[in-house]
Amino acid sequence: MWRHAIKPRPHWKHRVVEQGLVFPMTDLPDGSQRPYWNESAWYEVTMDEVLHLERVTDELYAMCRHAASVMATGDRFSDAQLGLAPGTLALVRQSLQREDLSVYARFDLAWDGDEPKMLEINGDTPTGLVESAVIQWNWLEDVFPDADQWNSVHDRLVKWWTEHDVPGNEAHFFNSGAETSGEEAMTVAYLRDTAAIAGLATYGHEIEDIGWDATQRAFVDWGGRPIRTAFKLYPWEDMLDDEFGRYLLAGVETTPVRWIEPAWKTMLSTKAILPVLWELYPDHPNLLPAYFGHPGDLLEWVAKPLHGREGSNIVIHTVAEPEDHVHDGPYDTSTMVYQQWHPLPSYDGNRAVIGSWVVDGVAAGMMVRESDGPITDYYARFVPHAIGTSPRPDAETVQQWLEE
Repeated sequence: MWRHAIKPRPHWKHRVVEQGLVFPMTDLPDGSQRPYWNESAWYEVTMDEVLHLERVTDELYAMCRHAASVMATGDRFSDAQLGLAPGTLALVRQSLQREDLSVYARFDLAWDGDEPKMLEINGDTPTGLVESAVIQWNWLEDVFPDADQWNSVHDRLVKWWTEHDVPGNEAHFFNSGAETSGEEAMTVAYLRDTAAIAGLATYGHEIEDIGWDATQRAFVDWGGRPIRTAFKLYPWEDMLDDEFGRYLLAGVETTPVRWIEPAWKTMLSTKAILPVLWELYPDHPNLLPAYFGHPGDLLEWVAKPLHGREGSNIVIHTVAEPEDHVHDGPYDTSTMVYQQWHPLPSYDGNRAVIGSWVVDGVAAGMMVRESDGPITDYYARFVPHAIGTSPRPDAETVQQWLEE
């Protein structure tokens, strides 16, 4: 993989906002701004690299599904150990037994030219979707119109809604009103668009507006419409702690809502999956050693809170540094997962992490985020990519790949 400097398109900010990216700039602590969408650079990958990333992503996702089942069954964990509401693991087991459908997930991978290493998976509430599926594809069409990109995310999302039965041919889409940056609302609006393209009737609300109709024993939206299929960009660990979560845990719905992502994805949202993967697949070339609650035999490690996001509350311990690097945040640090320290590759000071997308259970594309420091956090930048040695396939070939 190579990083190239390039001149941004004229009026690039207006273009990406028009295409749905509500925050092209990031506000810095000193009051200044810098681009979140950074098209003054691009990353070049080869087709061989893409095929390898695709194989790794597919294998890791299958391993994560197996790990989710192991975590939810037997006596490996209790709800309390995982920081979950009582009854959550029972709900997860039911979801696994039903084989509840999932739309998408995202791996974060570190790749320095050897084997990609899994840093974590966000299987419940991944963001970066609009940038990956829409903005960087439009950038490619403007800048390298004859080149290709590892990016079937949009096509696969529309295909998912087309091919899976949705009761009443309608779906609700929820984001939290407490999130004020616009990132979650933007992501949910885009997913709602993909469902509408597939022909569904869609309804968009804030999740705080969900109500409970005791007579019907059903969740309803603010207009009183029963909710049958619902995509929510809201963590399961929080949802089941909310007031209405008790109805889910008690199983009192007349016709249970089909939640997307489903309850079993709770296991793909906690960092506790990292030590379980290492136990199940020791010495796997794409995993890093990880332990629950202690660093084990690791001399250099990263400590991660069970439900942390955007690098918050991470602690980095290395032999070379006299003090640990501590990244503040709002998450509970009473239980931490310890993972072997694996520094991100640096491209002239830009630390790059690959986000590898999964849609409908298969690898679907990539994104690159880069940061100035060792942690990919809120201030990271999104940089587009292109396949440097591959011409763009024709429409017939693309359709054949999707069908396969």
